[in-house]
Amino acid sequence: MAFLPQDARIAEEKLTKYLLVPLPKDDKSKFLARAGYTLNNWQQLERDLCAQVLTQPAEAIKTTRYGQKYAIRACLRGINGVEFNILTIWMVANDTTKFVSLVPDQGANS
Repeated sequence: MAFLPQDARIAEEKLTKYLLVPLPKDDKSKFLARAGYTLNNWQQLERDLCAQVLTQPAEAIKTTRYGQKYAIRACLRGINGVEFNILTIWMVANDTTKFVSLVPDQGANS
């Protein structure tokens, strides 16, 4: 197990145009809204992902032509105190770590 750098890049568009907006398929906005995250406070989600998720061990899961993918399982404590288990995916390429995605962690022992 490794730890990814805390200065990983989380693209604003990943939060404001993907995670926090209702989508017809693979919608995550309702899930995140339960913890108080909305488009109006996307910066807090960004801060919480760095502070709460990147402090957890990362597991290398797949090497692609774009870089090495890692998974981090963590408990995310939302703005309103609601906690839930998430699985996040990160990509490391050319000494840069980038956020890829977040899903509810169905495999967590909760």
